[in-house]
Amino acid sequence: MQLDKKKYTILVVEDNPGDFLLIEDYLSEHILNPTLVHAKKFHEAIEISKNKKNHIDIILLDLSLPDISKEKLIEELEQFTHHTPVIILTDYADLEYTTKSLSIGVSDYLLKDTITPLVLYKSILYSKERYLFLKSLIDSERKYMDLFELNPSPMWVFDSETYQFLEVNQTAVDLYGYSKEEFLNMSLKDIRPPEDIPIMFEVVNKTLSGKNSLLKNAVFRHQKKEGTIIKVEISNNVIEYNNSKAIITIATDVTEKLANIEAIKEQNTKLKEIAWMQSHVVRAPLSRLMSIIDVLKSEHLNVDEKEFMLDQVVNSSNEIDQVIKEIVEKAEKVIKEIK
Repeated sequence: MQLDKKKYTILVVEDNPGDFLLIEDYLSEHILNPTLVHAKKFHEAIEISKNKKNHIDIILLDLSLPDISKEKLIEELEQFTHHTPVIILTDYADLEYTTKSLSIGVSDYLLKDTITPLVLYKSILYSKERYLFLKSLIDSERKYMDLFELNPSPMWVFDSETYQFLEVNQTAVDLYGYSKEEFLNMSLKDIRPPEDIPIMFEVVNKTLSGKNSLLKNAVFRHQKKEGTIIKVEISNNVIEYNNSKAIITIATDVTEKLANIEAIKEQNTKLKEIAWMQSHVVRAPLSRLMSIIDVLKSEHLNVDEKEFMLDQVVNSSNEIDQVIKEIVEKAEKVIKEIK
């Protein structure tokens, strides 16, 4: 039979020398050169596991140890199970104790009388794989929560039926003014103006029916704790949260952006007005002035006619001057607003 060539460092917590030798023999039947670390007492095992130099892959733990009772041991087990898979070895079958130990993270529970080399080896493989799988889930959940908490946009999770907030990030707390505890005692309705509640129901229904594309670029009104109305764009997705259907939301505050867009539109309107004045209002007196100048060039005008024409030149010039002043004032006002 081919032996497992992977490196295993196994902490065996066993005060009975005979049982330790038996475990050592069992392991050697399926694992090539396992590294065994032996502890005869529980607190000795704790010190070994805490030492970073000892990279322990798995712990085989006897329940009958001289420095700790079985009842106290179950309370202390979490010191191991958080960072290393633990297999309990015992002489006694105790269903209640077994259930309790498994509930706090123990990987397996073996009766010494039923252990064989293959049973022990399979338990070690199963425990390692189960531990790595659970660790990957915890790591994934931690990364997800980091992305959730550190997201620069407000985010929350709410129940798709009750609209109750289930989770909310710090950015949402900062923007809306509610504490996290307050948020978790509220529903989505509490951050919407009362008259916009029907729109909220419509948005949730579209999300649940997979019609999120209809919400793209839509702007909604939300209400902060102190009553201020803000405008937001939202992105919704249906997720499974604690075994129930929920919706995760990313909200983007576009209040300032929309205000800037309106300001730009208003400035463009004023600039168009200035352009129209330049092309139309100035053109009329200027055309009149050019016509008068052409008449003045005529040699058939008498003195009175020339004086009249000169008066028209002055009037047209003053009119042009006034229009130019108005254009300059409007332009300067627009420039100040832009700055």
